[in-house]
Amino acid sequence: MALVQSSALCFGAISLNFRPSSWSNRLSSSADSRLCSTVKASGLTLTQSSHRSSRFSSPPCARPGKVLSSIQESPEIDESSLVVCFGEMLIDFVPTISGLALAEAPAFKKAPGGAPANVAVGIARLGGSSAFIGKVGEDEFGYMLADILKENNVNNEGMRFDPGARTALAFVTLKKDGEREFMFYRNPSADMLLEESELDLDLIRKAKIFHYGSISLITEPCKSAHIAATKVAKDAGVLLSYDPNLRLPLWPSAESAREGILSIWDTADIIKISEEEIAFLTNGEDPYDDNVVRKLYHPNLKLLLVTEGPDGCRYYTKEFSGRVKGLKVNPVDTTGAGDAFVAGVLSKLAADVLLLQDENRLRDALRFANACGAITVTERGAIPALPTREAVMNALLETVA
Repeated sequence: MALVQSSALCFGAISLNFRPSSWSNRLSSSADSRLCSTVKASGLTLTQSSHRSSRFSSPPCARPGKVLSSIQESPEIDESSLVVCFGEMLIDFVPTISGLALAEAPAFKKAPGGAPANVAVGIARLGGSSAFIGKVGEDEFGYMLADILKENNVNNEGMRFDPGARTALAFVTLKKDGEREFMFYRNPSADMLLEESELDLDLIRKAKIFHYGSISLITEPCKSAHIAATKVAKDAGVLLSYDPNLRLPLWPSAESAREGILSIWDTADIIKISEEEIAFLTNGEDPYDDNVVRKLYHPNLKLLLVTEGPDGCRYYTKEFSGRVKGLKVNPVDTTGAGDAFVAGVLSKLAADVLLLQDENRLRDALRFANACGAITVTERGAIPALPTREAVMNALLETVA
């Protein structure tokens, strides 16, 4: 994968030059195949000039939400165990050297990301059936992301392309311990502009599990599209899986984040949260106290999962609860670890929902999921690091040997 020099970012036909300015990335569409745009960000301006290849050329009347040829030959769907993931897909720029501030990083590696998309790819890598619904820009990065989903056997018929907004970017700084800090470029990005009318409702109804996060709840029209999609899934008897995936810099305030995340809490059948998210949602209460965690367990919830990084995870159902130890590895980049864990859990549940009623089998599934997360932190980037089923099984065998 290409490396990005800090003074200028160059990927094939795309050149992004940085200059100080303020942010704006709404663009006007043009029939001209040569795109010239300036995306302003706090402290940075990204000037893009690119030429579309002929396979992505669009007519002068291109409209938001169009379906392009790059998604018309998606993998066939196995409806018996399909997991449909809804939300954002973007480009992460990850420093090639850990432990440095963003401005000090000498180079960046571009990596496809976005939590729901990571989960979709993770499930497919593990041999499961998955699909992604969301919106990207009608730009080179958007095309690249659609192709990456196809290459990873993720059905992307639910993707839409917006000619008036760019694909989201995120610069991710890696501290010495592999933990992350984020700088986002999405004001607004295409994922925020998905409309209810653009949803592939048939695809949602075919799912065994419908998975989503909270970032798609921050702004309209995506918020309404999100709520409508979950209602369609619920009405069709689809299991709802929710990973809040808290990203405070994207919300107007901490309080709006807390309210937004909890606004759909009681509709989910499966919820995965981290220790930090428990403390945030409970206004600073002890995330290691089972009584605190149980406050977040609503009456219709089937499974609540709490991830603890290298220490593994805790699980809570109506009938039982416990802890499953994680795998010890040397972390390089924790980006995507939680998503890999979710992919591991959902791939098992989609194949056999009865796991929710059998504690021993659920614990086996969680060991598998913990291994998925552990393997992912040993490489940079989210999607590039997501493991195959064979890699996970080998890792588990090594811990037994």
